[in-house]
Amino acid sequence: MKIIIIISLLFLFSACNENQDWKIYGGNKEGNRYSSLSQINVSNVKNIKVAWTFDTGENKDSLNSFGDIQCQPIVVNGVMYGTTPAMKLFALDASTGKQLWKFDPFSNALTKQRSHALRGVAYWEDGNDKRILYGVGPRLLAINADNGEPINSFGKMGEVDLHEGLGDKESLGHEVKDLSVKITTPGIIFKDLIIIGSTVSEAADAAPGYIRAFNVRTGKLVWVFHTIPLPGEYGYETWPKDAYKEIGGANCWAGLVLDQKRGLVYAGTGSPSNDFYGGNREGQNLFANCILALDASTGKRVWHYQTVHHDLWDRDLPCQPNLVTVNIKGKPIDAIAQATKDGLIFLLNRATGEPLFPIKEVKVIDTSSLSGEHPWPTQPIPTKPLPFSMQELTESNITNRTPEARAYVMDRFLNSRRGSKYMPPSLEGTLYFGLGGGAEWGGNATDPEGILYINANNMLWFIQMRKVLASVSSPYARGERLFQTSCVTCHGGLEKNHEPVIKIQEIPKLADVSKRLDRNQIASILTTGKGRMPSFKHFSKEDLNEIINYLLAASNKAGSKVVLKSVAQNQKQVGTISKKIQAESFPYASPFLSNGINQFRDHENYPAVSGFWGTLNAINLNTGDPVWQVPLGEYPALVEKGFGNTGTENHGGPLVTSGGLLFIASTYDEKLRAFDKNTGKVLWEQKLPAGGFATPITYMIKGKQYIAIAAGGNRYKLKPGGSYHSFALP
Repeated sequence: MKIIIIISLLFLFSACNENQDWKIYGGNKEGNRYSSLSQINVSNVKNIKVAWTFDTGENKDSLNSFGDIQCQPIVVNGVMYGTTPAMKLFALDASTGKQLWKFDPFSNALTKQRSHALRGVAYWEDGNDKRILYGVGPRLLAINADNGEPINSFGKMGEVDLHEGLGDKESLGHEVKDLSVKITTPGIIFKDLIIIGSTVSEAADAAPGYIRAFNVRTGKLVWVFHTIPLPGEYGYETWPKDAYKEIGGANCWAGLVLDQKRGLVYAGTGSPSNDFYGGNREGQNLFANCILALDASTGKRVWHYQTVHHDLWDRDLPCQPNLVTVNIKGKPIDAIAQATKDGLIFLLNRATGEPLFPIKEVKVIDTSSLSGEHPWPTQPIPTKPLPFSMQELTESNITNRTPEARAYVMDRFLNSRRGSKYMPPSLEGTLYFGLGGGAEWGGNATDPEGILYINANNMLWFIQMRKVLASVSSPYARGERLFQTSCVTCHGGLEKNHEPVIKIQEIPKLADVSKRLDRNQIASILTTGKGRMPSFKHFSKEDLNEIINYLLAASNKAGSKVVLKSVAQNQKQVGTISKKIQAESFPYASPFLSNGINQFRDHENYPAVSGFWGTLNAINLNTGDPVWQVPLGEYPALVEKGFGNTGTENHGGPLVTSGGLLFIASTYDEKLRAFDKNTGKVLWEQKLPAGGFATPITYMIKGKQYIAIAAGGNRYKLKPGGSYHSFALP
């Protein structure tokens, strides 16, 4: 009898392990990107082959205006759900790649909108009621997981306006309904709630970055946490009076995690607007740049920890936190680990927010050359874990790849401010690490042993501030002011010798825009957005006209005769507009703006520093010590010249399994690799048809383990793609 029972239990155990899903962005509600599957392991990973490929039919030839696929799909009951470059939602048989259905979010939309980054979707079910929730532009959609049809009982005909809960003209003094608000990283489900962050503008026209919960069944707003506090709320005194009316941002765009048992949701927030100048927001600025623990049922703050005070460097918390259990001095502690853009890890007690290793408030440069700025005098720096990326630029870590490269970089080095990463931005121009990784949005993986795996970038950035000089005697005064307030941060100025900003992201310079686009084309892009660029629907028709007039006239003086229909044709009208600009409190008219988000590279467009340009790291959270670090990625052209093992800039994240493996793509060379998680040794690699700038997943169907990833390309000026690929043992 005992033998029969044992055999029955073994059979049931085996049957339960025949299938294993990947139901949540990040693998689980703790965001650990870890799987207990081990069928594919260190001994046989070299044998895995392509099991199936799903071609979305997008992002090829004329469609390459879409962005890369950043989506980490989910698998529920053997069905894979993910998104295409054009933000369509699909369902596949996860064992074959056969399409079951596809939903077009624009088929019934009143207005079309260009694609933006989508990193995943959320799943909820109650009996036969199964729903996929994801964001498209300013809409949160609920879709039937069985047939791809909108859930009409959710919100208005299956969608909720993401401006809900952000305030209105009565409370803020200005409208928010047309400000850019999107969900790039999916929300997290707690009972019947979907809790979301948002992506907003980083310029003066940023919407508030409040964290909100909506009822999954009805779409009704349940609670709001004000990341820029209102009067009477905790943290209000860390800003100037009524700052919430003028300042946006402080948003959680990188994703949330959940401690289901404690009923706590955790979020990492970003910087307030504007980036790089904070003269209108003197103070510590809670809850920008904070690790937040909120009651998932009510949104009430339980604790917070701020990682940057009065951020002047766009040091958003760029990825989901990881919920882990560590063992420190023989004591197990439930912890939260948050990685940062500047290569730090804050390891805190999950219940209380107390640091598990000392964090020192270090005196930093607290004077600024920009009038009105008030840098915070100290910044928190963990003593452990040790930094995992470069911290400060010195002559010793300037590139020495070639004599020409070193000479090119040294010229900028000697003629720029450099040193502490906490130097306030300056009119002279400053070289920094930590504006774009360190850590990035792909997230980190942790295993049950308390080892954290993180890919990192060692990239150098150049920020130079300039005074806003919109001439009141110009017929384009208002258009110039709008351009400087809303466009310069990414595109830079209109000087003909101005280099493109973020070359690898293909954000174009606008000095010659009149030769490439006509008035109607510019107006279309401004109102719908394109790629990384948000919609500017909140501009009035008058302001749209003014900024287009300025762009066309300033970029092509020869063509200015055809655009002199500006509303300001004489000194009287110009004076009226100047007074209007000065009277407005939103968007804030900053007296200083940056030259744009400039990544500094050498004359051949390779990174400007020596050492590994991109790395993969293993860090022991129990001790705070590094385990190993290896280069991640290569430049094929440099390998041919004998320069291998450089690492490349990387975007995407790692997957770790109990088979002893770490899978990651993310690199310039477009390869998916498997590493030995204990040593960092490459065990297998496969060239993808386009770059895999997403995070892979793993799952099991009928006893067969699969590894899957999106190959979207279209980054670093590489070819676009639009496919998903799954690998398995033969």
